[in-house]
Amino acid sequence: MERVEADKLSKGTSTNVWNVQEFCLRQNLCQKEEGRLTGLFGRFATASELLHNAKRAPGWRY
Repeated sequence: MERVEADKLSKGTSTNVWNVQEFCLRQNLCQKEEGRLTGLFGRFATASELLHNAKRAPGWRY
């Protein structure tokens, strides 16, 4: 084991990685869209990739 001092840790932001299936459940995406995202990225992808590539049905109606 090695002790790590808090002031020596990197201050950079970390990348959030999501499970594609969990992301689709939280965003109420259909199974077809989940399959498409899984085909693009595999089982895991960054939050940015998922948010920018998810296609959602419009929430408005006539």
